[in-house]
Amino acid sequence: MPTPESHKHPQTNAPLQGITLEALLTELHTRYGWEELAQRIDINCFKQDPSIKSSLKFLRKTPWAREKVEALYIQLKQGSHE
Repeated sequence: MPTPESHKHPQTNAPLQGITLEALLTELHTRYGWEELAQRIDINCFKQDPSIKSSLKFLRKTPWAREKVEALYIQLKQGSHE
C-alpha cells in the first residue's frame, strides 16, 4: 500500500529537477542575451556589467529573483515565450 508521502510531489511537478542554476541561466542568456533578460526580469545583475558569475552570485542570495529566472526558464521550455 502506498504511503501518503508518495502522493505529495509527483515527478511531473518538478520541471527544474536535475537542472543547475548555472545551466538554466546560461541557456536563458544564450536564448535572450543580457539586454532582453534585463527587459524581461528587472534586476540589476542583468543590467550593470552582467556576467554568468555575478548573476549566479546574486541569484543564489536572492530567492525572489531566482524564482523569476526559474519561471522564465520554465516558460521557455514549455514553448510559451513571446
